[in-house]
Amino acid sequence: MKVYGSRISYYTGKLEAYLRYKGIAYTSHPTPYGDAKLLKEKVGAVQMPLVEREDGRWMSDSTPMLLHFETEYPDRPILPADPVVSFVAHLIEDYADEWLWRPAMHYRWHYRYDRLLASNILVDEVMRHLKLPRWLKRQMIQNRQIKHFVRRDGVTDSSREHVEQGYFHALDNMTAMLKNRPFLLGNAPSLADFGLMGPMFRHFGEDPTPQELMRLHAPAVYEWVARMWHAQDQGSPKFLAEIPEDARPMLQEICETHLEQLTANAHAFAMEQDLFGMTVQGCNYQNITTSRYRVWCLEELRRRFAALSTTDQATVRTLLPYDQAAILWLDDMPAQSQFNSDNHLPFGKAINVFRDGTP
Repeated sequence: MKVYGSRISYYTGKLEAYLRYKGIAYTSHPTPYGDAKLLKEKVGAVQMPLVEREDGRWMSDSTPMLLHFETEYPDRPILPADPVVSFVAHLIEDYADEWLWRPAMHYRWHYRYDRLLASNILVDEVMRHLKLPRWLKRQMIQNRQIKHFVRRDGVTDSSREHVEQGYFHALDNMTAMLKNRPFLLGNAPSLADFGLMGPMFRHFGEDPTPQELMRLHAPAVYEWVARMWHAQDQGSPKFLAEIPEDARPMLQEICETHLEQLTANAHAFAMEQDLFGMTVQGCNYQNITTSRYRVWCLEELRRRFAALSTTDQATVRTLLPYDQAAILWLDDMPAQSQFNSDNHLPFGKAINVFRDGTP
């Protein structure tokens, strides 16, 4: 199969780590942005990664792709057998996908060396079809990324400190879990690990500024990144039978940040607001682009919680004794995304996380 993406892409790195672990053969190719019409026809949105199968079918959206591949390649599963542990793996993965994206994009495009490195790479990968001076293409990329994926995700002078604090919290919480196991939920990578490879590998683990912070502040996480990239054979995966105490700080962080975000976004979507604000751990975020995709993310978490037995639901409630977690089990959902109701993903049409697409 062909994987279209970027060698510095958040979600492409997540998918590639999974394919390597499962031993699924693929070849890497830059996303053909010059043929946007074809991409929209095949997958509905110009994003990365995209997969072109040998049978001509196209796939998109990293999480549905991983879950689909699990049905085709059941050896070395990434979903824990215990329902509660599996639910927590999904929750961690969603936090990695949709909350840590914010500090990952901030570090890449706010700091000069990071910005220069990333824009130079992307000029070669996605803008070769444009006949413009290199310096101009590099500036176009920088302006676009800062406008659409930093400022419009609420990163400003007043929120920047909290955004960076979220990165350190993630490092600390992962370090606490990795003290006791080689991977977050057992002796092999789970969905939670692959979710966190998105930000920790191609952004925090490679961009100069956050990479140095990781090496100095959280060497156990730096080591885990390499272990994940080379996690080809861990024998028989053995996942935890229950969530340990060392995971509680991460779960609290997820509730106070990511679930707060999903709730505020869903209310804004229900009110048909283009932009919204929210207060997270005392920090005020303003002018965040409302996301239909993130409404769907919340729906998926609620669906997975509803599918648990009464006993397992009670266990999850005990693990998440925070006000923000109530959105997972409240009777009324603030909004409905009306997306993927036929469960077509990862095949068929996808949607952009934000109105203007992803890089």
